[in-house]
Amino acid sequence: MRIGRTVAWGYLVVVLLVTIFPFYWILRTALSNNFAMSTDPSSLLPVDFTWGPFKRALGLATPAKAAAEGGSGAKIDLALALWNSVVYAGLLTLCTVVFSALAAYAFARLRWKGRDVVFGVLLTALMVPSVFTLLPNFVLMKDLGLLNTFGGMILPGAFFSAFNIFFLRQFMLGLSNEVEEAAIIDGAGPLRVCFRIVLPMSVAPMATLTLLTFITTWNDYFWPLLVTNDESVRPLTLALAVFKQSSPQASLDWAGLMAATLVAALPMLLLFVVFGRRLVNSIGFTGIK
Repeated sequence: MRIGRTVAWGYLVVVLLVTIFPFYWILRTALSNNFAMSTDPSSLLPVDFTWGPFKRALGLATPAKAAAEGGSGAKIDLALALWNSVVYAGLLTLCTVVFSALAAYAFARLRWKGRDVVFGVLLTALMVPSVFTLLPNFVLMKDLGLLNTFGGMILPGAFFSAFNIFFLRQFMLGLSNEVEEAAIIDGAGPLRVCFRIVLPMSVAPMATLTLLTFITTWNDYFWPLLVTNDESVRPLTLALAVFKQSSPQASLDWAGLMAATLVAALPMLLLFVVFGRRLVNSIGFTGIK
């Protein structure tokens, strides 16, 4: 038993190190002098430690100071890009979770003709790769004149998410009927039952979906790339790509790019640290295996 426990802990330590090491390497690169990194590329510690890359990423470094530390001269409006990502991810998450909760309530708690057939059709959406819908959605947004707007970025995914509906339906099916039946006897209609009873009882899985949807949207790259080319609505993922592409290939500012990437990833890491336990518990409550 002791040998088995030792092996298990050793395996967990190895997995933990493999998982954490890429983040450590990003931090090591972000704290290095861009010129000096080429002199000792295999060093596990920052090469010629400096806060310069973070200053360049945040727009606080002077051109002369940036050039002295190997900065490429490319700029990124990190504050604007962060704000755009917050607006994009926040609004899309709000719309998706709210409408998915309403649909899940209809499939789980209401009785109507053809419900199971419609739900079966809904499940087929889980088997359709999202890349298949990109071109039709792009054409639709173009025809509506919503390119280079937050509306064009948000609208295609705001009203429907097959996984979110399925996830919440599984939880709502396990809710007790007694409180709902008592409310109906007292004269409550479906909407009142939904908003006053079922949804408050489903806060935990809705919080999980909010977290998952926000993180997925925050990291989204391809759809914003299709519908935006204006800096005023460009999210952080695109801003980082533009920063890299704007750098001369002969003097790419890897330290500055890693610093900006770390700043971009920090909100997501904090979300996982704060809400990680709730995420695991809520997935268990749904009965999904």
